[in-house]
Amino acid sequence: MAQDRFTGVGLGLRRPHLEAVARMEAHGVPFWETCPENVVGDGGRHHRLACAILDRDPVLTHGLSMSVGGFDVWDEVYLRDLGDFLVRTGTPWHSEHLCFTSVDATCLHELLPLPFTRESVRHTVARARDLQARLPVPLLLENITYYAELGAAEMDEADFVTAVLEGADTGWLLDVNNVYVNALNFGFDPKAWLARMPLDRVAQIHIAGHKKFGELTVDTHGAEVIDPVIELMQWTLARLGRPVPVLLERDNHIPDLELLLAERSRLQRAYDAALMTMGARHA
Repeated sequence: MAQDRFTGVGLGLRRPHLEAVARMEAHGVPFWETCPENVVGDGGRHHRLACAILDRDPVLTHGLSMSVGGFDVWDEVYLRDLGDFLVRTGTPWHSEHLCFTSVDATCLHELLPLPFTRESVRHTVARARDLQARLPVPLLLENITYYAELGAAEMDEADFVTAVLEGADTGWLLDVNNVYVNALNFGFDPKAWLARMPLDRVAQIHIAGHKKFGELTVDTHGAEVIDPVIELMQWTLARLGRPVPVLLERDNHIPDLELLLAERSRLQRAYDAALMTMGARHA
């Protein structure tokens, strides 16, 4: 499946919508994103519905538990099954989070930040290179939200993410909502932050909703995307100067499919407007 098929705004494939999506041929969603952990090794009706959709429609894959920055050895059985799954779906790449998610083989069910140190860069680069060598498709790494630094930092987040992406020579899944949330919590300009980054490595963008809890803003994936985050997506697309797929994430307070499709359409209009502006500038 050619990479140029993956443009526009897609949706995460979530269990409450499986039955409805499986019945819908003309849903208008250009691609779905699925988490292999929710499908690989599963069984039963939900598994069959998910596989029917993934066999029918364009698919991108996004991992949740690989713990690229951790120390646990890879699960060789899962890696084998994951490789088979990536080939079956025809995904042009597979993404994982730039974080750690397990300690001593115990999954913590959180995306936890890595220390912004030179040793952490070296360790994570080696892990990412090793993982890439075991996958049948290119690896992307995603920037996460974090709410406290882990230990004394030797660099800031932008330099850390850049060092890992360039050292591991991976693509970047850029989550613009994560950039926006971190900017609110740590007091920096998200556009200035992005202007420092290796945007040539961006292959995909994530966008989502968040929520404020007092002075803290949390990446909840449980609300509609707000206008400033949509504008940041448009600004980023303009800086890229090329279309990349954008994925709307919704993992909490999941609305009815009709409402989610309506939000996707709103984001698609913003995406299309950014591409029109981009085209006018090039002309």
